[in-house]
Amino acid sequence: MRAWRVKASFQQLNELGSYFQNSYHDRALSRNPTYKVIMDREYQSGGYGGGSGGGGGYDGPHRRPFGRRPVTDYTSSMVQWMRHRQPRYKGGGRMEMERPSPSYIVDMLLPSAKPQNAADSVPAKLLHSSLNKVKHPINVVKWTPEGRRLLTGSSIGEFTLWNGMGFNFETISQAHDSAVRAAAWSHGEDWLISSEQHGVVKYWQPTFNNVKVVQAHGFNDAVRDLAFSPNDSKFVTASDDKMLKIFDFAGGTEESVLTGHSWDAKTVDWHPSKGLLVSGSKDHDVKLWDPRTGRCLTTLHGHKNTISKTKFEPNRGQLLATAAQDQTARIFDLRMMRDVCLLRGNQDKIATLAWHPIHSSLLSTGGADGSICHFLLDEQNIPPGMSTSTSIPPYDSADPASAPAQTIFPAHTIKYAHDFAVWSIDWHPLGHILASGSNDRATRFWTRPRPGETDCFSDKYHLGDAAAEAQGAWDRRGGRKVMREDEEQELEDEADGLQDQKMPVKQPILPGIPGLNMPTNDTSDGPPARRYPNIPNIPPPPPNLPNGLAGMDPEQFKAMLASGTLPPPPPQFGGGLPPPPPNFDMSKLPPGLLPPGFQPPPGMPVPPPPGGFGGLPGIDADGAGSGAGGVRRRGPLPSQEQSLIEEQRRGKYRIAR
Repeated sequence: MRAWRVKASFQQLNELGSYFQNSYHDRALSRNPTYKVIMDREYQSGGYGGGSGGGGGYDGPHRRPFGRRPVTDYTSSMVQWMRHRQPRYKGGGRMEMERPSPSYIVDMLLPSAKPQNAADSVPAKLLHSSLNKVKHPINVVKWTPEGRRLLTGSSIGEFTLWNGMGFNFETISQAHDSAVRAAAWSHGEDWLISSEQHGVVKYWQPTFNNVKVVQAHGFNDAVRDLAFSPNDSKFVTASDDKMLKIFDFAGGTEESVLTGHSWDAKTVDWHPSKGLLVSGSKDHDVKLWDPRTGRCLTTLHGHKNTISKTKFEPNRGQLLATAAQDQTARIFDLRMMRDVCLLRGNQDKIATLAWHPIHSSLLSTGGADGSICHFLLDEQNIPPGMSTSTSIPPYDSADPASAPAQTIFPAHTIKYAHDFAVWSIDWHPLGHILASGSNDRATRFWTRPRPGETDCFSDKYHLGDAAAEAQGAWDRRGGRKVMREDEEQELEDEADGLQDQKMPVKQPILPGIPGLNMPTNDTSDGPPARRYPNIPNIPPPPPNLPNGLAGMDPEQFKAMLASGTLPPPPPQFGGGLPPPPPNFDMSKLPPGLLPPGFQPPPGMPVPPPPGGFGGLPGIDADGAGSGAGGVRRRGPLPSQEQSLIEEQRRGKYRIAR
């Protein structure tokens, strides 16, 4: 028992100081660490009192131990920083310097606590891989402004929300009719706009209610990128039709068109505080625009292939980052209007990039080969084996206008972060987690290692499957088992999340009068409630009222409603079906389709019924349906959860053990 208490105390210490918490078997058990330790023992031993003594084991329901799910909780780090922080002129803080030992986990701080130390925020460790039940390439990843959830947009137009701390599935919705291409939050955090393959831009509230749809570009011209103005009154779009368009956000109307690119416009961004636009195109050019006049201010050259991403630095706005398919990225200084850094190290085309929200010197890129590189702009990081001759920054040269750009290499590279191209990456607002979406249909979360952790640098994401297996750092069979358990966990999370998305049951309505419910047998005391809005209380209609009110005079129907009487039913055609239309050959009908006792008009041939059968399918000759109480009814459509359970029974999905 003492060993268990020590284990529980050590776990509580880790939870107090860790940058992200240890994994839990279940979210319900994560509130009490001691109870979790006891439940761990229960899962392993099979009962509290087990053994030969027969101490009466635990007879309650045994829950399946879930796979280890990492959970991030920055509360302890935030509390540590708020308790010990000081003004910068007093030293900035009284906390001990971190050292490579697990005992210093308690001293970990958020990136905002150390704005001058960007190296502490380099995400090198995988937290979690999230997969949908129906997998599709992930084109867009975007954190919500408060950082509680991650929004992903897929190639079939679906929005998926993932929890920002447990990384489990929360909800999914069909947002667009085609592939989602871009998304952007307003600076006021009140609106989200997203674009799709068919040139449509949609407005979303924080609750993901779609309130407006704008056909920004042609049906065959995808909107590749969009951005809000600093005051959120306008937004700009970039499309395959070579044009940039500025829209008034409130009215959704087009204000101006910016033309100048000679090929598809792939990316656009609005300066965080100024009236300045930047765009990149397939024509290898980066252009700066004045949004007021629509005039191109200048064109920045330097790339030799399609520009895939352009992004202003969000904090100061003095730097501009551009990425292209020539395997390089460049940093331009807007004050000098020239490139000051050349970022090399990617082995394939660069598909996307993202600035760190806190550190202006940390930049991350995603490549077409599935790699993720992190660059520190104030460190050159020359790789081993390369010439040690370093280039100085243009700021320190004698002639800054003509000095070559300084070459920067990655401070850290995750070579096998994804199996295919990384289409989108986005930083958490606090800067401690990086999310990536890829063509391999996975969404992955990355963070910095804790003090003393070194095994993350020898995993399959850094070395590859074959090298990691050769070194004993990864077991292919065990990895498949873990992947299967993760998929089962995601399947359970998605099934639980879909329970909240069931459509309300449609109530039957009165035939011929849409919106009026059928009468119910009310046995409650007191005066009867008014059944129909804006209509005085009238007796309920007979249950066999036919749908024949369309041909009645409206004035006569209004008078009958006022007097409390209902119109008489139309003739029933002798108890059978209505007569067929003229010139209709009933001999072409399949055998057995007509009910027994049907009298056709004179001279019209009737197909003979099959032997031993007479009547409609599923209805016997005496009118009693098979197993339906004499009436054949259409059953309600199954919910998403029921459909998932049925697919599991058929063996199309693995059933959680």
